[in-house]
Amino acid sequence: MRVGFLFRGLKSITIVGICLLVLSSGCGRFVNSDSNQGVTLYEQGNYLGAANSFQRALEKQPGNADCFYNLGATYHQQSKLFGQAGDLQTAEQYYHLCLARNPDHAACQRGLAVLLVETGRTGVAATQLEQWAARQPANPEPRIELARLCHEQGDELDAENYLIDAVSIDPENPRALVALGQIRESSGDTQQALVNYSKALELDRNQPTVAAKVATLSSSGPSSVIAIAPPVVGSTYSPQ
Repeated sequence: MRVGFLFRGLKSITIVGICLLVLSSGCGRFVNSDSNQGVTLYEQGNYLGAANSFQRALEKQPGNADCFYNLGATYHQQSKLFGQAGDLQTAEQYYHLCLARNPDHAACQRGLAVLLVETGRTGVAATQLEQWAARQPANPEPRIELARLCHEQGDELDAENYLIDAVSIDPENPRALVALGQIRESSGDTQQALVNYSKALELDRNQPTVAAKVATLSSSGPSSVIAIAPPVVGSTYSPQ
């Protein structure tokens, strides 16, 4: 595994997508009324109400990893908005409870890594993701998250390599393909970026941003590609 990247502080990772990813699925295999209510309240910005609803769902399904994650994600978002240290600590506790029951819970791995970086523990976040990747060599998700972490630290080479690994594991993973396309487009390799974006769009047509990228890069043509200098890499890379 690739370790030892230079960590220089992570500023642009947010948890909005992380929260919505699992909140939309609710707790447990069958979505119950408490989970549905929690989703509605969360989307309305009523995080206290959402947490109460998810807590009731947890009481009906004790030890359910998804319920623990939903609670952690809710408190995490609440801490981001209101700056309450106690909420951040509670979020971390729920994340750990989730992973204690399901160490390979993808959204929770992502959420905890974000929280660790936000609290100045980037090295711990990297170790956590490396351990997840080692446990699941056939799962592309740990590599995608490691790529995100590397990219945010300015380590574009390892970010690209992790994404290449992810695509090798799952050649039809739109998330990995889009992320790899973003890395390559930022480096000036627009022709290969177009290949990655096009494949991702073929697999999932409901990606208007990717469709726009494909249209733009397709209209540029090979001659334009040669003349374009590699742009400065910003902090907008955020695999969906």
